[in-house]
Amino acid sequence: MTDDTQAAPKKTLLQTLAFFGERRSLVMLGLGFSSGLPYMLIFDTLSLWLRDAGLSLAVIGFFSLATLSFSFKFLWAPLIDRAKVPVLHRLVGHRRAWMLVCQAVIILGLLAISGVNPAANLPLMAAIAVIVGFATASQDIVIDAWRIEAVDVEQQGPMAVAVQWGYRGAMVMAGAVPLLLAERFGWNISYLAMAVAMSIGVISTLLAPREAAHAIRPIHTDGVAQPKALEVGEWLLRLAILVVGALIVGSGLSGDASLLSKFVGGEALEAAWKAKPNGVWLQLAGVAVGIGVILVAAWPIPKVKTKPGVYLSTALGSPLLEFMTRFSGVAGLILATICVYRVSDFVLNIMNPFYRDMGFSLTEIAEIRKVFGIIASMIGVFLGGVIVARFGLMRALIIGAFAQPISNLFFAWLAMSGHNVPVLFWAICIDNMAGGVAGTALIAYMSSLTTAGFTATQYALFSSLYALPGKLIASQSGRLVEASAIAAEHGGPIGALKGLFTRLPPESFTAAGAKLGVSAPAMAAGYTAFFIYTALIGVVAIVLSFMVAARQGDIGKAAAEEAAV
Repeated sequence: MTDDTQAAPKKTLLQTLAFFGERRSLVMLGLGFSSGLPYMLIFDTLSLWLRDAGLSLAVIGFFSLATLSFSFKFLWAPLIDRAKVPVLHRLVGHRRAWMLVCQAVIILGLLAISGVNPAANLPLMAAIAVIVGFATASQDIVIDAWRIEAVDVEQQGPMAVAVQWGYRGAMVMAGAVPLLLAERFGWNISYLAMAVAMSIGVISTLLAPREAAHAIRPIHTDGVAQPKALEVGEWLLRLAILVVGALIVGSGLSGDASLLSKFVGGEALEAAWKAKPNGVWLQLAGVAVGIGVILVAAWPIPKVKTKPGVYLSTALGSPLLEFMTRFSGVAGLILATICVYRVSDFVLNIMNPFYRDMGFSLTEIAEIRKVFGIIASMIGVFLGGVIVARFGLMRALIIGAFAQPISNLFFAWLAMSGHNVPVLFWAICIDNMAGGVAGTALIAYMSSLTTAGFTATQYALFSSLYALPGKLIASQSGRLVEASAIAAEHGGPIGALKGLFTRLPPESFTAAGAKLGVSAPAMAAGYTAFFIYTALIGVVAIVLSFMVAARQGDIGKAAAEEAAV
């Protein structure tokens, strides 16, 4: 890793912007597109086709299980780090070979979907959707690994911008173009066209510069004597346990136990898993239990060396052990920072109800969120990349940490302004820009934490970790608002905020307050207190970012001094 203490001299703004026109950045734009397109087609747009085919909402919801593969992709990332694709590895390199394989599966899957009638052959379409989902998650793993290995640390910011722009552009396209095509030519032709659009990813892969020679970390099992029949049996048993653990972890991370409940617990488990607000505790327990099951699957047999035990324990454990060793004394702090960094943004999962409670129309919300919000988000992503490139990773991480809680306070300003469209515009745009800056800074920072040979596995692990605390706190957002509103109605510190809302227009918070049994000023005070709480959570991320910057700086200086001796 190259940190800010060893970085090259700071680039001028023109030098920073010039990188966005380089081959690697343009390739990254195309790869980001190929990452976002199948995700949107399988996990969003497909639901419209299924509904048009007359399928029930329950059946359509079952298709969301294809997203499970994104929740535990870190489990097969070691395979992508270690296994070579025959023939292609020699021709195009380790990462690009895996990209081409994943893209081929996605294209063939979309072509297959385009030839299926879901009303007549739903199981086949479901199976293909799961395969495409798995290939899409695998493509994400390898694209992230190539992005990290293709450039130096100081260029990770612009590369993060390119992949996010491509991804978001694909999601916008996949949310609109297939619908227009389906209305005129039918869904089958629409998905056929989307399979052709995936050629952008193939072309980008072929044009991508070949990454440095990939170092595959060896796993030494040559000295382990084990009868072949026992080895095969142990492999089957361990992989079966691993699949069970992955299913439990994926169900917890995705918040969906539909598949898990088919094997244990039945409808009672599924209902408890999704229950509001306490189901999240069961989901987190599922993550913990699933990780425990995975550890059992990978743990070597005590005092007995077996090939499956050595291989799995090394493949899954070495990337984490290497990270913990390389950042000895600061690894826990780094992981805590990753987990907390975006929490103040993730907990804002009640914004649509907030806008409606203020009296904004659906059209007003849609126009600002879906048009100006997306533009602001992409501007924020760009600014984040420029900040990383010009000021270095650690400074960018700190700037992003400040941006998020400050942007949350703009929603408190919005609450005080009532039904005011210009203030809604500024609050949403500033929040999206801040989220873009912070997201880019975090992506670049997590990328810098990986090391050669373990890039795919370590980044997949970090990207799976960082949303967990936000998931927990976000589940309580509605309760926090309502509890704060009730407390405000009865006075106390939160009640003091009611004085800020004496001139609200009649459409703001009146209906929402009546449902809860409180006045409109109390409801507004409840929301305002919630936004202040979320800003305070962001302060924790700021403190952790400063601590990590200081500790990693010390590690970098020590390494430089040791190398100079």
